[in-house]
Amino acid sequence: MDTRDPSPTTPLPLTRREALAALAAAGGYALSASPIAAQAIKTDSQGLVEGTVRVAGADQTPIPVYEAYPAKEGEFPVIVVISEVWGLHEYIKDVTRRFAKEGYYAVAPELFSREGNLAAETDLQKVLGVVFNAPIERLVGDIRATADYARKQPAARGDRIGVTGFCWGGGITLTFPAFYTDTSAAVAWYGGIKRAQKGDQKPVAALDVAAQVPCPVLLLYGGADQGIPLADVDAEEAALKAAGRTVEKHVYPGVGHAFFADYRPSYNADAAKDGWERCLAWFQKHVKA
Repeated sequence: MDTRDPSPTTPLPLTRREALAALAAAGGYALSASPIAAQAIKTDSQGLVEGTVRVAGADQTPIPVYEAYPAKEGEFPVIVVISEVWGLHEYIKDVTRRFAKEGYYAVAPELFSREGNLAAETDLQKVLGVVFNAPIERLVGDIRATADYARKQPAARGDRIGVTGFCWGGGITLTFPAFYTDTSAAVAWYGGIKRAQKGDQKPVAALDVAAQVPCPVLLLYGGADQGIPLADVDAEEAALKAAGRTVEKHVYPGVGHAFFADYRPSYNADAAKDGWERCLAWFQKHVKA
């Protein structure tokens, strides 16, 4: 039986102002993910169990979830990886395998399967319309379902869960823990802080819910990011600290947006290496320990 939503919501077109704001928040995306699929694959699956499963999402619609974890005895803490605006393309799967190689049960949900394959979409305006019109309730529900699925698996250590994400996914990383209080730690890579998702009552941005975030947060940002003012990063850090959270901020001077994306020209090897080491250390301390 086909369990897909028979009447998916058509995304509203963005106004010119909204489109410009979304472009900034998305870090000036100009390329579809599809041409870079081959070069995005850098991490093999040797020593891992990996593949794609389908999980009942927020509205019980099955969504694809890519998972990878060590092929050995043990229970591994869960890491949820939240994608950029292009959804679950090969780069995100590769990053998921990187976490699995570090001893985690890593999962990455496809949050836009209801709207089609965004990884192959070349119309940026359409992509941003889909992404920023996706209601926060559905996004949170899909990520919650992904986390709950992973936590129940025999190979997972279900009492420890971290969340991380990149660009748009970095902003969602800062938002999701406020709605999922079991989150043990979060690492946000250059995520938008004031750009809001649509909600039932009002738009919800990361800064709006910082006081409700229950876990330690690591903020990784580029000092020359044209889409995210450092004042916003400072405001997020201050809001988290005011709520009594453990928070660490690291800004890379002269480095732009998407510095970890090693399939894009924005990649900065030094910042990416340092950020990855900080990310792993954060999860080691707050998720594995």
